[in-house]
Amino acid sequence: MKLLRYGPAGQEKPGLLDSSGTIRDLSGVIPDLAGVALSAAGLAQIAALDPASLPAVTGTPRLGPCVTGMKNFICIGLNYADHAAETGAAIPKEPIVFLKSLGAVCGPNDDVMIPKDSVKTDWEVELAIIIGSTAKCVPEETAMEHVAGYAVCNDVSEREWQIERGGTWDKGKGCDTFGPLGPWLVTKDEVADPQDLSMTLDIDGARMQDGSTRTMIFGVRHLVSYVSHFITLHPGDVISTGTPPGVGLGQKPPVFLKPGQTIRLSIQGLGEQVQRTVAYA
Repeated sequence: MKLLRYGPAGQEKPGLLDSSGTIRDLSGVIPDLAGVALSAAGLAQIAALDPASLPAVTGTPRLGPCVTGMKNFICIGLNYADHAAETGAAIPKEPIVFLKSLGAVCGPNDDVMIPKDSVKTDWEVELAIIIGSTAKCVPEETAMEHVAGYAVCNDVSEREWQIERGGTWDKGKGCDTFGPLGPWLVTKDEVADPQDLSMTLDIDGARMQDGSTRTMIFGVRHLVSYVSHFITLHPGDVISTGTPPGVGLGQKPPVFLKPGQTIRLSIQGLGEQVQRTVAYA
């Protein structure tokens, strides 16, 4: 299934994308795409519905983040061998884990705001894992039981603040609008192999990233298990799994975002995001 949330920011309703591309309203079935609705039983209840029996949503409503109610927005750094190479970094021996502020979460096509005084705002197309049930110290063998599905994430980053301002990466990762998520939560049964998905990102029509999850250093199963030994994962939590090469920091010379640009990113089978960059307001 492709599940989504639609409507004005802060007033989103849950929905389902049917086979014809029509949004079907799920608000009469579940309160939102959160909590128990993301569990195996909750997803099975939705899957058993006849989409044609649900109200059709007319027009082209705004899409919000595809899940809500998350407690953790976790990111993995330098998790693609070819991206580590372009940055000159060594291959990590263990996953590099950092947290992105929940205030960064926004809809997949919402504007990305360049922060005040930023000169190095960058882009990163990433595969996001959506957690469906509580996971704490789970082994790799059962890690996938806790995954509801996947989504596209743009891990927008301010590189000067991330790298040059001291301390942890978090200050360059958690700015408002730095976490577009969606358009859909694609349930895991629709993704035959999350380690074999093509992914691209364009800036103003120019291809910048063209990679595949095949070059991930630590795969989905390992990451869910690994993170759960440090942070209890809850339904709706997101693990964004790193980016392939082609980020602005990796260009020669480096290139960064400025207001008035269009970011278009997609992952095979998971949909597309399109964002416009705007100046700080």
